[in-house]
Amino acid sequence: MAGFPFSAVVGQDQLRLALILCAVHPGIGGVLVRGEKGTAKSTVVRALTALLPAVDDAGVTRPARLVELPVGATEDRVIGSIDLEKVLRDGERAFQPGLLAAAHQGVLYVDEVNLLHDHLVDVLLDAAAMGRVHVERDGISHSHAAKFVLVGTMNPEEGELRPQLLDRFGLAVDVSASRDVDVRMEVVRRRLDYERDPQAFARRYAPADQELAAEILSARNKLDGVELSNRELRRIASLCASFDVDGMRADLVLARTATAHAAWRGGSEVTEEDVRVAAELTLPHRRRRDPFDEPGLDQQQLDDAMDRADDDARAGEPEPPENPEGGEPEGGESDGGEPDDGGPDDDGPDDDGPQDDPDGPGGGVRSTDRPSAPPSSAFKAKLLEVPGVGEGAPGRRSRSTSSRGRVVRSTTDRGHGLHLTSTVFAAAESQIARGRTVGRLRLAPADLRGAIREGREGNLIVFVVDASGSMAARDRLSAVTGAVVSLLRDAYQRRDKVAVITVRGREAELVLPPTSSVDIAVRRLQSMRTGGKSPLAEGFLRAREVILRERLRDPQRRALMVALTDGRATGGKDALHRARVAAHLLADASVASIVVDCETGLVRLGLAAELARELRGGCVRLAELSAQQVAGVVRAAA
Repeated sequence: MAGFPFSAVVGQDQLRLALILCAVHPGIGGVLVRGEKGTAKSTVVRALTALLPAVDDAGVTRPARLVELPVGATEDRVIGSIDLEKVLRDGERAFQPGLLAAAHQGVLYVDEVNLLHDHLVDVLLDAAAMGRVHVERDGISHSHAAKFVLVGTMNPEEGELRPQLLDRFGLAVDVSASRDVDVRMEVVRRRLDYERDPQAFARRYAPADQELAAEILSARNKLDGVELSNRELRRIASLCASFDVDGMRADLVLARTATAHAAWRGGSEVTEEDVRVAAELTLPHRRRRDPFDEPGLDQQQLDDAMDRADDDARAGEPEPPENPEGGEPEGGESDGGEPDDGGPDDDGPDDDGPQDDPDGPGGGVRSTDRPSAPPSSAFKAKLLEVPGVGEGAPGRRSRSTSSRGRVVRSTTDRGHGLHLTSTVFAAAESQIARGRTVGRLRLAPADLRGAIREGREGNLIVFVVDASGSMAARDRLSAVTGAVVSLLRDAYQRRDKVAVITVRGREAELVLPPTSSVDIAVRRLQSMRTGGKSPLAEGFLRAREVILRERLRDPQRRALMVALTDGRATGGKDALHRARVAAHLLADASVASIVVDCETGLVRLGLAAELARELRGGCVRLAELSAQQVAGVVRAAA
């Protein structure tokens, strides 16, 4: 069946432009496409391949390929590995290329790139930037060309890429469905026409696609001749400095993108407009310093930065020659002037500025139903760890068997890669029986030993946050929310899924079902209401329900419950006893847990520690999560 034509896509102009520019200059480093489901991300990417120039492959001309990389791909599948069949059959060391080699001079497409293992994302981005793959493993040293257009798509609701990996993508585009009724009608109309007769639909847009393909090839040929003047290079450097981006990658990518845009429009030199277009694609995703910063680029900020960059670009130009007649410069005014009189435009104190809010952070509001206090910044999470060794999703928290990591032993099963030493030892025992006295080692399939590797896994972290009246004192609530934010940041960095349950009044509320998008958890936490009684039993039971349900969906992801409470259960009849029973049920379900004891004051009842014992988990005081005391690992249970 014919693919959906690139020219037939309605809207998504910025995405189409970003893909075209990467096709013109693959050295840009790829495109990250972020957007909600159903926004034609995959459709546009797949359509791009038909526009790429044909490839000369060993004397045979063929169309460019679209290679799709599965989220569950192994490192061997991606970069290649030793060819075991040739090793065993011929005694010859041979390399079997992977998906990166297959994508050479085509498109490498990774759907849901945010769910891909971090180390594989690093491999992809290194190859996209260098245009080559270097393999040093299993006694093999190999290098091959891998120039491709890298495109990753993702839904931010399913979790974000780490800022370090975001920076490695050359361009990023946020896509969303149009709210214009006419545009939405046209999208549906074209899709229905395509489904009715794909071949006829493709023929209708073939001339437009052929014209685009010719323009991409022409732009590629013009690329080396496009001039990037010092003035525009200074503008680029000024823009990157204005947005305070880390490192120099942004400057390089912005320069390459502006050059590609100039070639695409048929220009011979980079202009201010080329730089602006490139900035809109290059800078938004590089502004994230914290995992919970919102991506994006405010147009007013960009306008202001462009104005400053224009001043810098002009400042770098040679000074005009002085007036040979010795007269005044045009304009009639000298640069001198009266000293600043400290009038209304100076930078002194502004009497009309904002005043202290009596109900603000220091206002001592005592409402029993109010938003949570701003989180304290004095916290940095300890490493909370689930005991034992799991087989869960890739991550960085608890111990697990893994396709990467250190080799701990060998196995007669396939394992994760070849355990070369054990294979040789197994073969050595049979050499006399196989008639070998000299020469190469005689191997048999039964000699093969797999490697058992131990790495780290991501977990499901279920936060149970006590938001009752006993926790609602502003200072304590600020400390609790600060601790939760630090733990959420830690969960983000360790590739966990998170869920948030708050307990207050008469019930426990699941404010965030299990998700990989921990920045959503932070936003939900900031709108948390507080006050009333503390139904801890309901919170523990709700956590148990969430964890057991998630085990059915994702059986290999182990769970850890983190409860932040002072232990003073007050919701309903015999609340403390019911909380202990619920804690015992959680422990019987083999749920690992940590209680963060938030009790303060001179008189301490130690109820949180008692609950931790019922949970058969660990207990850590809230103060121990502060940035000044953040040493060690807390294991949930023995």
